Amino acid sequence: MQLLRSVLFTTSLFIGTLLYAVVVLAFGWLPSQQLYAIARSWGRVNMWLLAKLCGLTYTVEGRENIPPGAHVSMWKHSSAWETIAQAAVFPPQAWVLKRELMWIPLVGWAVKCLKPIAINRKAGATAVNQVVEQGKQRLEQGLWVLIFPEGTRVAVGETRKYGVSGSLLASKAGCKIIPVAHNAGYFWPRRGWVKKPGTIRVVIGPPIDAAGRDPRELNEEVRAWIEKKLATLSPTGASGVTDASGRPIAAG
Repeated sequence: MQLLRSVLFTTSLFIGTLLYAVVVLAFGWLPSQQLYAIARSWGRVNMWLLAKLCGLTYTVEGRENIPPGAHVSMWKHSSAWETIAQAAVFPPQAWVLKRELMWIPLVGWAVKCLKPIAINRKAGATAVNQVVEQGKQRLEQGLWVLIFPEGTRVAVGETRKYGVSGSLLASKAGCKIIPVAHNAGYFWPRRGWVKKPGTIRVVIGPPIDAAGRDPRELNEEVRAWIEKKLATLSPTGASGVTDASGRPIAAG
């Protein structure tokens, strides 16, 4: 039954995303911050559908840590869930993403209207410089910059080297870094079809002042906070899953 519910959600996500893409393209002449209201609606609608169809909800801790102005947010990337949820949780953001996503008909064209930073992940230093250069422009325009520092989704319990582009951007732009940890990977696994019922916990960390600091030092501070916080977010049930109210579900 949960597989069927998950397939229904995935189908609705696919169709709904295409419809929202058409809306964004129709209003593409609007400023990106106004267009982001459509992206926020897309995120909230899909979070509602996920709760209704799959019994998967979420809570957010630390909203008070989101400072005024435009800054850099750095998220753990262990699921497809956070790529949807971030639009509902944070202020308007420019997303750092792989350029291949921009080639998707309709969806990629719509995303382009929201001023992402589309990079060639194989370009090394060129991609880092692009994030810094375009990131400064987005910040000056009042948009946050969202970065998944590991570059790709990683399975629960694993980690990859954190890329330096987000820390370098924040250091040079003189803004703050907001680290974000969550346990979505337990409920919506990487490359997994089934969305398990439960409550995802999102924790927004305290702002880290980045102006003029060594990017490598900043990166380590962000990595240490996220990975330490993740260790406290593991579901406590023997099965590793909680129900819709957050109570652990026993194995067997």
